[in-house]
Order: sequence, then C-alpha cells, then structure tokens
Amino acid sequence: MQTLLPVAAKVAERLIARKESVAIAESSAGGLISAALLSVPGASAYFLGGGVIYTANARAGLLGLTPADLTGLRPSTEAYALLLAGRVREKLGATWGIGETGATGPTGNRYGDSSGHVCIGISGKIEHALTLETASTDRQANMRAFGLAALEGFLAALDKAGS
Repeated sequence: MQTLLPVAAKVAERLIARKESVAIAESSAGGLISAALLSVPGASAYFLGGGVIYTANARAGLLGLTPADLTGLRPSTEAYALLLAGRVREKLGATWGIGETGATGPTGNRYGDSSGHVCIGISGKIEHALTLETASTDRQANMRAFGLAALEGFLAALDKAGS
C-alpha cells in the first residue's frame, strides 16, 4: 500500500484542483486502488465510490452489466476494462472511471491469462487502456503492482487530458 500512496496523492491533487471526480470498478486489485485514493485527506471532494467487481453477480448487481453487454468481450482484456470504467463512471456520475481486471495469482485465470496479468481502462475526458504482465505468482505483490499501474495510468491520463 505504501507504494501507492504517493501516486494517489498526486492524483488527488489534480482532481481537487480541477473539481473532477472518479469512480472505481476494480477486481484483482481487491480494493487497493480505492483504498489508496481514500487515504488522501479530502477524498470526499473527488472520490464518488466504486466496488470490487470480482464475480458475475457483482458485475450484474453493482454495474448492471448483462450477458448481452459482454457480447464479443471477455474479462481480463483492455476492452472489458474500458467497459467497466465507462459503466462505473456513468452509474456514479463521475468525471472519470477506472476499470481493472486480471489474474492475481498464484495461478492464472479461467480465461487463459497467466498470473500477473492485468488490464486497466480509464474512461473520462479521454479513454486509455493498458496491459501489465508481472510474470509473478505472488498474489499480494501482484495486487500492489496492479493498483500502482492503475494509479500511474490514471495520473498519465489526467496529465494528457489537461485541465
């Protein structure tokens, strides 16, 4: 968690200065993205909420995504991460949405991705997606790496979008 906090503080600074907000739909990071953003004082000014979308039931119940919404998609892809990001942004009325999906480990996921695979989607003033492969089977290390990649990717998107 300590590695995420400095990046979360930079994200918070930019969101507060711009009067923008964020909503999170994370999976394999297990809530670390949200926790890092919420650890910054003043989080209520920019953090609208989110959830750990770890199962199909969570996907349907929290985001309202149906099997029809997933036609042609599979979890743990950039396209799916962007779908999560866009949906959570829309549902909570945020300026930005972050979607994260992957295989934390120690084994791969049922979609054929190896442990250490994550896709992150950012939806807002711009859309951006990225994939990270840590090649690690260490579940906790992967969760931290996934959270950090999401925050760093979001920070880069904020900088690219400007004020």
